[in-house]
Amino acid sequence: MLNSIRIIEIEGLGPAPFSAMHLADLGADVIVVHRKGGNATPGMPAAPVVDRGKRSIALDLKDSQDVATLKELLVTADGLIEGFRPGVMEKLGLGPDVCHAINPALVYGRMTGWGQSGPMSAMAGHDMNYIGLSGALWYASLPGQPPVAPPTLVGDIGGGALYLTVGMLAGILNARQTGKGTVVDAAIVDGSAHMMNLLMALRQSGPQNSDRGASLLDGPHWSRTYVCADGGFFSVQCLEPKFYAIFLGLMGLEDDPDFAQQFERTSWAQATQRLAGLFAAHPREHWTQVFAGSDACAAPVLSPDEALKHPLSTARGIWSDEGALQAAPAPRFDNQQVKPGQPPARGQHTDEILAALRVPPKP
Repeated sequence: MLNSIRIIEIEGLGPAPFSAMHLADLGADVIVVHRKGGNATPGMPAAPVVDRGKRSIALDLKDSQDVATLKELLVTADGLIEGFRPGVMEKLGLGPDVCHAINPALVYGRMTGWGQSGPMSAMAGHDMNYIGLSGALWYASLPGQPPVAPPTLVGDIGGGALYLTVGMLAGILNARQTGKGTVVDAAIVDGSAHMMNLLMALRQSGPQNSDRGASLLDGPHWSRTYVCADGGFFSVQCLEPKFYAIFLGLMGLEDDPDFAQQFERTSWAQATQRLAGLFAAHPREHWTQVFAGSDACAAPVLSPDEALKHPLSTARGIWSDEGALQAAPAPRFDNQQVKPGQPPARGQHTDEILAALRVPPKP
């Protein structure tokens, strides 16, 4: 879909490489600039999944000749992605003003936690800090329990990488119409707050408070997870009355007065205790079979390794363990699945890229 688009990614951490991977999955020519002579980022393998489908050039951005090479590469690019703290690229002589002088149509993507401006822009932080301050972490637990969100999903990826991807595509569309590039300020604190707007819309129709465990999505007995006899977990979220009726029928509770009033908040606590006892009486597989093929909106909670082997994954190819456990590119177009390319070795395509620029390799 993005075969005519070229993105230059400056090697970094977390959400920026993920966004570049997403664009590569969609067909863009993504060239990642790996540090010359550098090792992989601590904690990451030499060829991480997030580098799949990219080409790699090794450059030293403190070397004037290599910086000149990068600038030549930027002339051929639609976008640049970097994930440093504000001001780092400027110190390297590669800030937006310099890059737009080279390529006025360049979309300059900047991925940070706190944003390019504001009183915290220069401060360090990580995923949980950003979503903690944005308000997105608040609902990530039941009342009385410390909030815990799935690592990276809400902040780094949901509020960060995906917003950078959207911003890059919007900027490229605009540049192709106007010839003018832009700077995309993708901040996790902004994106994770923006993702709250659906929940804010739900608050408009109910009590105006921010109490955890009080909304239709985290309060009722029919919208939570339960522990099974074998220590596994089972998810239940039958919001619509017709699906709630199916759920009660399969649980044998269709005539039980404790469950008669689905939206009666005063009954939720008692009904939750009842369901907790029922689910704890049997292993997860038992409940999987009970709800199999139904519209009860109840499903097991699987680990990624278990999800790989689930019939839905095998039918749609959602997960693969080819090379490393990884999820397939998404979304799909015309019901066709794209097989991602392999992650490159660091600097694997340096000579190829330099040859295309007619720059001789450095000895």
